[in-house]
Amino acid sequence: MTIFAIGSIPLILVLGNSMLIPVLPRMKTELDISQFKVSLIISVFSIAAAASIPILGYLSDRFSRKAVIIPALILYGTGGLLAGFAAAWFSNAYTWILAGRVMQGIGAAGTAPIAMALTGDLFKGGEQSKVLGLVEASNGFGKVISPIIGSLVALLFWYAAFFVFPAFCLISIFLTIFFIKEKKTKKEPPPVGKYVKGLVSVFKTEGRWLFAAYLTGAICLFTLFGILFYISDILEKDHKIDGLLKGGILAIPLLFMTTTSYITGSKIGKKMRLMKSLIVIGLLLMTISFSALVFFDRLVPFFAVLVISSIGTGLVLPCINSFITGSVPSDRRGFVTSLYGSVRFLGVAVGPPVYSALMAWSRTGMFLATAGLTLLAALLCLVLIKVGKKEPSEEKSDTLFEKLQFT
Repeated sequence: MTIFAIGSIPLILVLGNSMLIPVLPRMKTELDISQFKVSLIISVFSIAAAASIPILGYLSDRFSRKAVIIPALILYGTGGLLAGFAAAWFSNAYTWILAGRVMQGIGAAGTAPIAMALTGDLFKGGEQSKVLGLVEASNGFGKVISPIIGSLVALLFWYAAFFVFPAFCLISIFLTIFFIKEKKTKKEPPPVGKYVKGLVSVFKTEGRWLFAAYLTGAICLFTLFGILFYISDILEKDHKIDGLLKGGILAIPLLFMTTTSYITGSKIGKKMRLMKSLIVIGLLLMTISFSALVFFDRLVPFFAVLVISSIGTGLVLPCINSFITGSVPSDRRGFVTSLYGSVRFLGVAVGPPVYSALMAWSRTGMFLATAGLTLLAALLCLVLIKVGKKEPSEEKSDTLFEKLQFT
């Protein structure tokens, strides 16, 4: 039940954007707004989250994980209510929807990144990697079901998805309160000055590989949400597919990603060399897939090639999560994992507006630029992540300090 409760937290986070993806074209029509403005409904959520995550990460290190997660979930649900009521009754609905999305973004900052830190606190060694794989799988599962839920509830009215958020938040709050028991510590939290010095030393020692890991996580989310934004648009425009069928089609690549994430997380343990290899292989699969999509217009072959990139993403993310969560002591883990969450959110934030511009420019250019980006990430990970020839046993160390040799 503890693992189930932890897994519910990133699930809530994912619903924030993925559930609205299939509704965006309808939202554009109902609110009479431009393609760029509709993309901001995704972006402001992610920008608010990215800006708030480091602060909430610090607070979770300073006080406790649950002390941040529970208020964050309450704020998240409240933002959904504001956006829903605004769409139903307010004259300047778009502005208020954006305000509600900002509230949700701030709340989202206290969900998945803190859940990663919490996993690092409660589980050690190979068990930690397994649970992190489950957390990423829960994240992916949310991405699978959310377009279907979004499409389904939109049959009632187009803004119904906003009212689904608080319902899910209540379930996660209940699970967090009753089933997550944090370990009590007798140590007083360090003063701010000492805490910051500790963080600086972490980034001095491990900065180069953390840069590669952070950038890779951001690129994975950037390409994922950018491509989903593109698919949502072409399904409606070019193929006249809407409603539940559209949500089901959007879920196909996400299902492959989720399944791969779960299997990867359950197998990697603390095998550093295996993790690095899987990260590079996953990014190369994404590069091949995005390059090949240039040649496919018809729906079935297009998705057959697209799922290769989804499998690649599913290989990359659990390994990156495990590297980052195990890289620092628990008293600074909240900030470091939260900063990772922040750059992931930035990837999500810039994805839809950038892909909106790329779609207007060139379909071929869009896919080739995406392939170039994932290839760059593969090269950076290959060069900057250096794994020692001997990997110490899991019992000897709770962190990866002794397990990684840095350039």
